[in-house]
Amino acid sequence: MGDLLDQYEAHSSTWDEMFDEAGQPRSPYATLHQALQTLSEEDFESRCAARDRAFRDQGITFSLSGEERPFPLDLVPRVIPADEWSVIEEGVAQRVQALEMFLSDVYSKGQILDDGVVPRALVTTATQFRRPVMGIQPANGVRVHVAGVDLVRGGDGRFYVLEDNLRTPSGISYVIENRRTMARVFPELFTSHRVRQVDSYPARLLEALRAAAPEGVAEPTVVVLTPGVHNSAYFEHTFLAGQMGVELVEGRDLVCRDNVVFMRSTEGDQRVDVVYRRIDDEYLDPLHFRSNSLIGCPGIVNAARFGKVTIANAIGNGVADDKLVYTYVPDMISYYLHEEPLLPNVGTYRLEDPEQLSYALERLDQLVFKPVDGSGGHGLVIGPAAGEEQLARTREALVANSRGWVAQEVVQLSTSPTHVGTDLRPRHIDLRPFAVNDGERVWVVPGGLTRVALPEGSLVVNSSQGGGSKDTWVLAPPGSRAARASGPQRVQVVDRPPSPPPDPGPASQAEQQQQDEVNGRC
Repeated sequence: MGDLLDQYEAHSSTWDEMFDEAGQPRSPYATLHQALQTLSEEDFESRCAARDRAFRDQGITFSLSGEERPFPLDLVPRVIPADEWSVIEEGVAQRVQALEMFLSDVYSKGQILDDGVVPRALVTTATQFRRPVMGIQPANGVRVHVAGVDLVRGGDGRFYVLEDNLRTPSGISYVIENRRTMARVFPELFTSHRVRQVDSYPARLLEALRAAAPEGVAEPTVVVLTPGVHNSAYFEHTFLAGQMGVELVEGRDLVCRDNVVFMRSTEGDQRVDVVYRRIDDEYLDPLHFRSNSLIGCPGIVNAARFGKVTIANAIGNGVADDKLVYTYVPDMISYYLHEEPLLPNVGTYRLEDPEQLSYALERLDQLVFKPVDGSGGHGLVIGPAAGEEQLARTREALVANSRGWVAQEVVQLSTSPTHVGTDLRPRHIDLRPFAVNDGERVWVVPGGLTRVALPEGSLVVNSSQGGGSKDTWVLAPPGSRAARASGPQRVQVVDRPPSPPPDPGPASQAEQQQQDEVNGRC
């Protein structure tokens, strides 16, 4: 019998995914727990070595501090039963629908602002609010083609929304590759679990992008627009382009003429109808945003305004990612959908309110403070773990710019057995489900990216801050016909491969600086 779990002690103050309060395996984990009990340390290490070889051979990496590293996958999967997943699935879809309606509203009539449900000044002072795209109406009305909604499980066992990602959410490539690698390394586990598949995501995404094509375009040309090889998520850009069978392009590969976007190719210029961009707004079009951008396409905003191209996700979506706007999403759900939120927010304080600011300042060492426009865990201050000097600097920042911060109650993220050293230890995790919106319905990938904070006691799960990941297993309902997880075959949704990306050559100093600024979004 193995001894991987002999030293495992779940924290009494947190929800452990595998073990209940009595230290017994929860029913969705019973079979997995039994399988782990049969593994020796040597067995597990050999599988870890097989994982590392698979990732290296396939070039599955991300960039951290300028260094390409294999994406860290822990081999103990996270298991979510069917009944829990149905709540997550419906809750994420509900949230995306409300946010879609909000974005359509604020970039047109602004009815929710007129009615005072969301303060107008809150929207207009958001750093990601983009006035140049006011009035632009996407062909099929979709602005949020892809969303990543970050969830955490609290000590009460409920899932809470931590934040929304509606600009260029990343991580789906690791969801799919994690599953393929697990199928290679632990094939026997899949014979005893009915795990829902995640491989259909690229096909779903391509369908949604094609559905968003400008009016009158029967066979749209779709491209993936990347900042280039220096971007931390470049592996994902190449992965999605390859899986969808579309071209991976950089800004220099595109040109706008007469408000139409064209892609340069060896066969001449080819019209582009849908651009799935993985470039932040401010770098996308130097005619409207940063004039010194070297990685965007001049004129693409005008082409979108004239209905000649669709940009996915839409420019300006970041206003809904603002962590102060996040506090109003339950009100949006009630206003637009006339429903109660299925997934509650984490308790959050609006620090532009003097009373809430005063309350937060009194509890500096008890709360979590976040910049409203931050991402990737950057700028995060966890009060209980901060020193006096950091808390003093945080106090000064809050007083100087209360609109720029929110405070949240500390949520002791649930823990899951994670391979550390020679055995399994509890480490905190979150969950990022991915949703695809084709204009008819919002489809949520049955799983998502479970991120794990690898240092003991850490609550920061972002890969840009040294976090890892787990394969997320959503179990099929009893009696369903859902297939078991498939093997490692690739999903090819069209029959032509993408052209290889052009040789980027040496990056100029200005271009390298811009690449550095857009790195680290995961």
